[in-house]
Parts: sequence; C-alpha cells; structure tokens
Amino acid sequence: MQGSGKIGGRLIAEVAAVAALFMLGQFLISTGMLEQYYQIILTSMCINIILAVSLSLINGFTGQLSLGHAGFMAVGAYASVVMTNRLDLPFIIGILAACLGAALAGFIIGVPTLRLKGDYLAIATLGFGEIIRVVLQNIDYVGGPSGIMGIEKYTTWAWLFASTILTLVVIVNLINSSYGRAIISVREDEVAAELMGINTTRYKVIAFVVGAMFAGLAGALYAHYFYIIKPESFTFMKSFDILVMVVLGGLGSTTGAVIAAIFVTALTAFLQSFPAIRMILYALILIIVMIYRPQGLMGNKEIGRKTLARLWGGKR
Repeated sequence: MQGSGKIGGRLIAEVAAVAALFMLGQFLISTGMLEQYYQIILTSMCINIILAVSLSLINGFTGQLSLGHAGFMAVGAYASVVMTNRLDLPFIIGILAACLGAALAGFIIGVPTLRLKGDYLAIATLGFGEIIRVVLQNIDYVGGPSGIMGIEKYTTWAWLFASTILTLVVIVNLINSSYGRAIISVREDEVAAELMGINTTRYKVIAFVVGAMFAGLAGALYAHYFYIIKPESFTFMKSFDILVMVVLGGLGSTTGAVIAAIFVTALTAFLQSFPAIRMILYALILIIVMIYRPQGLMGNKEIGRKTLARLWGGKR
C-alpha cells in the first residue's frame, strides 16, 4: 500500500507539472507576452519533437535506417487538409485521417521493404519519400506543384501540447512494454532474436507503422498552422533534418531526441537568414558527434523519474 501510494503521488506530481507547463504556455500566448515569431519557433519545436521521437522509434530503438519520414509527414498533411478544406469536416477528423493515412502508408512500404537491411532499406525508404512527393505534384485535386493555400489555422497551443505529450506517452510506454523489448532485441542482434522465436519482420513493421502514424500527426499540425503546403516542403532534406535530430540526441534515447529537436529548431531559427551556413553547421555537427561522441548526446540513456528524484534529493 505504501509503494502504491508513492507511485500515485509521483503520478499526481507529474500530471500537475504537465498541466502547469501547459497553462504557462497558454498564458504567455493569450496575453501576447510571447511574440508571433517565438510562437512559430515554439510550434516548430513541438512538431519537430513529434517527428524526432517517432523516427527514433524506427532508427534508434529498432535499428532500421529510414530516410522517408518526410513522406509520411506529407501523407498526413495532405490527408488532413483534404478532410478539412475540401470536405469541410472537423479538425479532429482531419487528425484521424492523417494518422490512419500515414500508418497505412507505413504498412504498405514496411511489409515489402523491412525484409531488407542497412543501405538497401535506406534506399527503399528514400525512394518511397520521393514517390510520394512526385505523385502529389501530379494530382490536380491537391494543387499539383503549387500545393494548397488558404488552409484554416486549426492548430492551437492546446493541440500542439496534447499531441506532443500523447506522442511521448505512447512511444515511451511502447518501448517499455514486451513489444518494446522485442523491438530492441531486433536492434541488438536480429539473428539471435529470430533464433529465440521472435518474428523480427512483424516487430519492425509495428515500429514502422507507429512511427509513420505520428509523422502523419505532425504533418496535420504543420499544415493547419502554416496555412500552405506543397510537395517541395517534404523533400529528402526534411527527412535529413529529422535524422540529424535523432543522431544528435542519441540512437535509442527518447530524451535525447527531444533535446536535439529543441536544439536544432532553435539553431535553425537563429540561422534562418543564412541557409547555406545552416547546412554547413548540420554537417559539422554530425561529423563532430560521430568522431567525439558517436553514441549522441544522451547515448541510450533517459532522464526518467529516478534521475529526477536523485537530482531533487541532491539539491535538497
């Protein structure tokens, strides 16, 4: 009973901290204390956290090199806009369509390609992302190369915050479940996992579908905040940006993906007037990380309840 009481107390404290963070953000935005420029940065941070954490599930925890995450984001963005702008359906329907459409795309590409490994899988997923972009360029219903403009701004701080927390909760709990242990075993030694009776293709597809689903969610939030989407917004460079966040944070660390997403978003905003320098810095960051800390900022470590409790106890 005493142990359950402590767990309940920690859970209440965590929920209270999350609620306080949400109310702080809502207060700053509603009162105008947070300028529009910084609101855009905050929105980009939330979207990039969702993208980085979802790709970390595929690349970091499952050990599969995917380069087509921007394609799943594009599927989610266009699916949600078709539901809201073309069919005049509520935003929640657009969100669900984005998640389901991206998850279906992840399943379709995952089943045949996840039997591949390493560079072959990377090339296959890269090709998938380019196929999605080219197909969207040739569909007049969604604007072709010009994309869709005048999208209703349904993405609010509440939607952003709830979606980010939902992504973190689902993926962290998936990793800590029996499915997550099977997924990690695929990364550690796929042959040994198969010998132990684990259906490696099944668990790789599960991770791929879940990761794609949340990329679709990020696409829907992106489309309904920035008013316009076009195929050129979801090129290979977008997938590369997300990959940088995952590698920089540490393959196998959700906390690292979050920290790296915040850092890269802030760096991009700071250097937005110098896109060439931004790409040079990206390359330099990757080179330096690979040489001096190949495991990334966090490696496979997490900042969880025990770490926070030790920090709090040390301060006291």
